[in-house]
Amino acid sequence: MSMFLDEFEQAPGLRYLNHAAVAPWPRRASQAVARFANENVWLGARDYPHWMAMEQRLRERLMRLTNAPSTDDIALVKNTSEALSFVAFGIDWQAGDRIVISDEEFPSNRIVWEALADRGVEVIQVSLKGQDPEADLLGACGPRVRLLAISAVQFASGLRLDLVRLGLGCRERNVLFCIDAIQQLGALPFDAQAYQCDFAMADGHKWMLGPEGLGVFYCRAEVRPQLKLSEYGWHMLEHMGDYTRTEWEPARSARRFECGSPNMLGAAALDASLSLLEEVGMEQVSALLAERVQWLYEGLAAIPGIQLHSPEDPQRRSGIVSFSIAGVDNAQAYNLLKEQQVICITRGPGVRFSPHFYTPRQVIDETLAIVRQIAER
Repeated sequence: MSMFLDEFEQAPGLRYLNHAAVAPWPRRASQAVARFANENVWLGARDYPHWMAMEQRLRERLMRLTNAPSTDDIALVKNTSEALSFVAFGIDWQAGDRIVISDEEFPSNRIVWEALADRGVEVIQVSLKGQDPEADLLGACGPRVRLLAISAVQFASGLRLDLVRLGLGCRERNVLFCIDAIQQLGALPFDAQAYQCDFAMADGHKWMLGPEGLGVFYCRAEVRPQLKLSEYGWHMLEHMGDYTRTEWEPARSARRFECGSPNMLGAAALDASLSLLEEVGMEQVSALLAERVQWLYEGLAAIPGIQLHSPEDPQRRSGIVSFSIAGVDNAQAYNLLKEQQVICITRGPGVRFSPHFYTPRQVIDETLAIVRQIAER
């Protein structure tokens, strides 16, 4: 693991525990962007075919990261919200249809479904506080439910759900299954085929260590034709590049969701960042991250006055550790941590820490010492 530490050269004294929000880039992503910029300055688009090859390589990396059957199932999108909107406004809803979500979703995975109210679609929010949240979610999937939309990992608590079980339950009930994967993809192994999901989406700027403005949309081949398109342009055509053809049809692949010119600059950065995750290996990334989450969890639990809001069960954990300090407002705790260069955020009931696989033990130990000082004030 030490061989990858020089990929993350951060400011002296910085304690970065905010990968669930926006992650720092690895050095190789910065270098890839610099090369791309320099090429644009000196050569313009002379070597555009090389850019297209790089974009295809990115699709292949994303195919492997999601375990999609083919690169045809992968679309490059602006962000998670755009991909969710493709699903929400692509399905042929009927008045009386229902959608099941949880009551802990990030706004992007709630608002998009609530926006269908004028079509007579009802959103059912299910509590995840029970002993068996998967059973509660599936139990809400009655005969009028068309879709279960759930985050793989809840953004505030870090609760991780059993996606294999949810996918099987959706298949048994003939319910479409949509996964907001932004808090899992790049942090934990992801398997679209094992989950039997119809749709999955994520931004590249969190656990994938890439830039903002570029994400992935997995769409299962069998359901792609069911989504009505809402964006059109030259790039989403089956015969892309044949500019004299007057007859047209959308691409059969997920490229049908990419209406216009691609974000090549973002692709250069994300391709480089994902190459790092591939070199480490997602099983190793996940194991190293779990180790760091355990350090944080144990260290916080040992501090008097700390209340942990993240799951105690390791099988339910992700890369997120949420906590609050008795007698200290979350906003105040956040500001005190920020003064000590601990980069984190407040979410839900607490302050949220989110290390990554490379986070040094020293950063975690120093952070825990700072939290203890705040708790003892």
